[in-house]
Amino acid sequence: MQPLSSRTSTFTDSVIRRMTRVANACGAVNLSQGFPDFDPPKALTDRLAEIGPKGPHQYAITFGAENFREALSDKHFHFSGLRYNPQKEMVVTCGSTEAMMAAMMSVCNPGEKVVLFSPFYENYGADTILCGAEPIYVPLDPDTLKFDADVLESAMKQPHVKALVLCNPSNPSGKVFTREELQVIADLAIKYDLYVITDEVYEHIVFEPHKHTYIATLPGMFERTIECSSLSKTYSITGWRLGYVLAVEPIMDRLKKVHDFLTVGAAAPLMEAAVTALRFGDDYYQELQDHYTHMRNMFMEGLRNLNLKFMEPQGTYFVLLDIREFGYEQKFAGKLAEGEYIDEKFCIDLAQKVGVAAVPGSSFFREPVNHLIRLHFAKKDETLIEALNRLEGIGKLK
Repeated sequence: MQPLSSRTSTFTDSVIRRMTRVANACGAVNLSQGFPDFDPPKALTDRLAEIGPKGPHQYAITFGAENFREALSDKHFHFSGLRYNPQKEMVVTCGSTEAMMAAMMSVCNPGEKVVLFSPFYENYGADTILCGAEPIYVPLDPDTLKFDADVLESAMKQPHVKALVLCNPSNPSGKVFTREELQVIADLAIKYDLYVITDEVYEHIVFEPHKHTYIATLPGMFERTIECSSLSKTYSITGWRLGYVLAVEPIMDRLKKVHDFLTVGAAAPLMEAAVTALRFGDDYYQELQDHYTHMRNMFMEGLRNLNLKFMEPQGTYFVLLDIREFGYEQKFAGKLAEGEYIDEKFCIDLAQKVGVAAVPGSSFFREPVNHLIRLHFAKKDETLIEALNRLEGIGKLK
């Protein structure tokens, strides 16, 4: 048999989904894969129940049902001040995962390069490679999550760099990029004529005093920004797989064709139901922020009471926990096989011996950062209390 694709030969399985399997196998509280264990808004599920018997059940327009696109255009204008034409400047995708892939494939040629901040959501590197492009990583300081503008410029001015990927608010770090940081990125993108592909799925999960700024609102950036997002996090419907891309018409003309050949279209009945959510008033988004602020504060207080060291998230529902005090680096010095990492050993022990599942931070960093693990707090109070109770036994890992 002929060899399989060399392009995918270095891929591993998703570490995030792997840790979910570990959690399921040993009965751990799953704080690894980021999905809530509470219900979506009742108005949304009630609407889905109405649609179930009568439909629509057949293909929607390839680039998304018209009423969905119109509602999305109105909602995005309300929060960003940017008006995207629902006929010409948006496409509805099968989750933000497809949105990112379609954006990458529309922009990149084989042999070109894409700049990624590290740490990064694990799909971005794979998306780049699947397009035949090369990822170029710019580190965020693992203690402050700030970037060096000179290092960023050195990456962006390399030959054949085509785009930069920006996750804001950022998974896995919880960082919310300041307007000043975004201006640095924007100035360099304009200077070197690059596209900026954004992942803004956590746009409504931001904690005071931090604010989310859409980079497309900065001068000169509307025309070169490709915004990817989804309804998954905002409305607690990760399983509905409804994402979207917003971009100016010349970009969208190409992107619609790529989307058509990738998935044809998103699920028609789910789009119809989701229009209800896209028409929610400001009170819903305030309640969402209040709810996540409560969960964040509750979980952070619990971690502090356990004397654990962590980075306080500015947005998203993720927190990076520092595990250096547990001595795994000394315990496994010189004992790891190729492809094994200290933080992954820690996460397996945490799940099996303590009963809480996390994600090793090394899966998000290009640099040799092995002292961080990622937990998430998008859970009911009782789930978080159970996780914190179990974490009282984390000392046994020292």
